[in-house]
Amino acid sequence: MEPVFAVLVALFFGVGIYLILSRHVIRIVLGIAIFGNAVNLLIFTSGRITRAAVPIIPAHLDALPGPAANPLPQALILTAIVISFSFFAFVLVLAYRAYQEIGVDDTMDMRISEPTDDRLPPTGY
Repeated sequence: MEPVFAVLVALFFGVGIYLILSRHVIRIVLGIAIFGNAVNLLIFTSGRITRAAVPIIPAHLDALPGPAANPLPQALILTAIVISFSFFAFVLVLAYRAYQEIGVDDTMDMRISEPTDDRLPPTGY
């Protein structure tokens, strides 16, 4: 089962990077979302997919009696989902606001709004 998830992670990363390298802002935003899901699936797969017991030590024992599930990847995935969703929402609002101001979603056409004078920034402070 883990090799299937490894191939799926590679596919998600490939599609995410392909979309991020696009010229259109909406594709870049979708690529960021897919890239975040790829990271979540990678963390999930790295925690090993097993059907193990809950990691609770009984009162009469000092250690777990057998193999147990690792709760750390699950906690990391929950945190990563919140972070990736908030980042996706921020980038989506930023892209929409840029589209409202400039009127295009092509990044090459957005360069027209940059200043034309080629003055260097100040070097001494």
